[in-house]
Amino acid sequence: MSEMNDPQVTLGGRFIGLLRHQVVSITLILLFLWLVLANLSPYFWTVNNILEIFLQSSVTAIMAAGMSFVIFAGAIDLSVGSVFAMSAVGGGIVLQKTGNPYYAVIATIAIGVLGGLFNGFCIIIFRIPAFVVTLGMMGIARGVGFIICGGVPIYGIPPAYSWIGQGKVFEVVPVPMLITLVVFGIFYLVLRNTRFGRFTYAIGSNLEASRLSGIKVNRIIVLIFAICGACAALSSVIEAARLGTMQPAGGNGYELFAIGAVFIGGASISGGEGYIIGSLIGALLVTTIRNGLNIIGVNAFYQYVANGLIIILAVAADQMRKRR
Repeated sequence: MSEMNDPQVTLGGRFIGLLRHQVVSITLILLFLWLVLANLSPYFWTVNNILEIFLQSSVTAIMAAGMSFVIFAGAIDLSVGSVFAMSAVGGGIVLQKTGNPYYAVIATIAIGVLGGLFNGFCIIIFRIPAFVVTLGMMGIARGVGFIICGGVPIYGIPPAYSWIGQGKVFEVVPVPMLITLVVFGIFYLVLRNTRFGRFTYAIGSNLEASRLSGIKVNRIIVLIFAICGACAALSSVIEAARLGTMQPAGGNGYELFAIGAVFIGGASISGGEGYIIGSLIGALLVTTIRNGLNIIGVNAFYQYVANGLIIILAVAADQMRKRR
């Protein structure tokens, strides 16, 4: 029997190929990191702390879910942290005026969508790169957030609103975790089974070819940024409900965590490639690092250093893979 037909060789090749898959490899890295942190601190591997990691991940993961569409399409959104804060305080003002938590949630997400639409329309109308537009929007949204609440955090969250961040379904499953799973489940189906999903990857692979093939590129780009803004707003709802306050300074640096999660999850910096489930695992990895550094007593400022290094390594690995 030839070597090519040897079952052991074939099985070994498939196993190696599986390990090279980004989602599988980062899942193994995540499990390895959990084992290392469990050895460094007896407090890490406890039910409460693992549950806290999943709860903390919900905010980063949902932002990363929206960011995935943007990065898969070959763009980037630096404004999500500021849109996060603007949406939160905007919804908080509605909550103060009406006392209705449902109106507040709807207003929060609507503001996030408007922020995303602003980015998208500026990109397609003025032909400005997404990096520049969203960099400008980062300052605009942050400033608007401070202006509409006078720079004062909003407190007095009613129980119906707090349930979104603190409640449990059937007294077992935390609501933020359930929302995260629903969001990723929907996005997975959209990217895998719809024309919109395929067009998103196509635009990231080759913008001009997509335009010439009849894809309504401008419409897709606007929609992608609207989704990203909506996810940033939904994340702000969860965090506000968990903490009991809407902060105009909230979301500071969150764009770094969201972008990092997507790149760690296997997205290509040039677009056209990526896995939505990889973004979820990437968010868990980013949150685990933040949580682990806190538990072992490392200064919180080093979290940003660690996350920045991880982004560089993830992009470097992608570039090396492409060269091979």
